[in-house]
Amino acid sequence: MQKPAQSVTSDMFDGQPSMLPEQQRLTEGAMLLSGFARDTDQQLIAALNDVIVQAPFRHMTTPGGFVMSVAMTNCGQAGWVTDSQGYRYQALDPQSGLTWPAMPKVLSDIATLAALKAGYAHFLPDACLVNCYEPGARMSLHQDKNEQDAAAPIVSVSLGLPAVFLFGSLQRSDRPQRLRLEHGDVVVWGGPARFNFHGVAPLADGYHVVLGRKRINLTFRKAL
Repeated sequence: MQKPAQSVTSDMFDGQPSMLPEQQRLTEGAMLLSGFARDTDQQLIAALNDVIVQAPFRHMTTPGGFVMSVAMTNCGQAGWVTDSQGYRYQALDPQSGLTWPAMPKVLSDIATLAALKAGYAHFLPDACLVNCYEPGARMSLHQDKNEQDAAAPIVSVSLGLPAVFLFGSLQRSDRPQRLRLEHGDVVVWGGPARFNFHGVAPLADGYHVVLGRKRINLTFRKAL
């Protein structure tokens, strides 16, 4: 069982209280780390640009035939895909037939550190789903259920335009929390919250000094 987020301590945070003002406990097992990735945004974006060159963004189609408003790509040992055959992880990019780009170390490092900060030690992601939101794009409430290792948390990094993150419970019908996520914010959830429903409200138009009129979301998982 994971330790409560309030008890997290490590050499990285010596001399600091275990629950800092920029940390917000959403529910048992879930935490918002405000601005956690802000200082490394340039490195993250540079690494991400290399990934996109190899595996460009694309709008995938759900098994029901709906084209997703969010453009996606992946890096790591496996990539999440959706098509008429269903939702799944696979080693090859269906668009190119090649393996997905390797996950840059700066990406895996921020995920591991954020997980540790939230109380999940030794998180080593093998998959990173990269979502690109433009104004009006949204993500309906869903659970992350395709991963083989449900003991590992989900780590979600926000870059660019602010978004309203919907974080619910284990029941889709329950009213979700509405959280404004800014550039550099990270949400981590696992343990009893691992299968909580979550989504993103339609992205409001705007301009971000780093990424312009879009939001990038990096979602790290232990898929295999």
